[in-house]
Amino acid sequence: MSVTSERLAGAGTFEEFAVEVRDLARRRNAVILAHNYQLPWIQDVADFVGDSLQLSQRAAQAEASTIVFCGVHFMAETAKILSPARTVLLPDLGAGCSLASSITAGQLRAWKAEYPRAVVVAYVNTSAEVKAETDICCTSSNAVEVVRQIPEDREILFLPDMFLGAYVERMTGRSLHVWMGECHVHAGIGPAEIRAALEANPGSEFMVHPECGCSTQCMYLAAAGDAPPLKILSTGGMIREAQASSASSFVVATETGILHQLRKRAPGKRFVPLKESAVCEYMKTITPEKLLRSLREGVFEVTVDPEIAARARRSIERMLEIVP
Repeated sequence: MSVTSERLAGAGTFEEFAVEVRDLARRRNAVILAHNYQLPWIQDVADFVGDSLQLSQRAAQAEASTIVFCGVHFMAETAKILSPARTVLLPDLGAGCSLASSITAGQLRAWKAEYPRAVVVAYVNTSAEVKAETDICCTSSNAVEVVRQIPEDREILFLPDMFLGAYVERMTGRSLHVWMGECHVHAGIGPAEIRAALEANPGSEFMVHPECGCSTQCMYLAAAGDAPPLKILSTGGMIREAQASSASSFVVATETGILHQLRKRAPGKRFVPLKESAVCEYMKTITPEKLLRSLREGVFEVTVDPEIAARARRSIERMLEIVP
């Protein structure tokens, strides 16, 4: 059943849902942002769809007074950090992140005390409090370049994703102190799934998110000539690659929500998830009904302490000075 004909309890058909969302957003002067891992209905009604930092940057450029962020909590915080004068709403406060919650500001302060001269590099998938304790942020697409810009005589604390950290080490040749955090969805994608996917989809291009537990294994397979054409890409990079590539079939190793955007942006091409069960339950807590309630009632507002926001904003701005 197509996304446009399917009926959803409390939201009617997609067309009815979309009309009500657009009307409510106009009344509230709101812009709706949706991450690539959101439900198809949420993606299709949003003003902008993308990765977390892309969305926060688009929100900062928009004229709307309210930002409705259909993603997880740290993403809404980042939007508030970059747009402090706007009201930021998150349709479900239960939309957390296993990776972001793998390190607290207190834990980071203790880690920094062990390495007082180290530069702290934090993936944007972190809380505002952690960003405030960070020297510079990075995304999955620019982490390698961010680390390359740091003088080689400086130690680096890289957090919180151990798989992204291992990928950065391999690509830069530098030894990092890496926090042992992980995204539970990406960590669950491993070598067994790689083998099965390669056997079932011969000739397909292989796209892997660097957070995946299989990313290092994928690089070893590619180096040994035991993998199809391999691209390690951010979610946004996957969409651009799918549009530009001459390949007609792709195996995709990340959360399955990205498949909706891939199929929309590159129609006629085939996209197969490396693991069908790679679904983030936190992303999927935001439903059409909850988006409607958020727009009707103005729930749930996300705020960030101004002093923490100012410090966190500096770490994001330092990244953007290096890699816009």
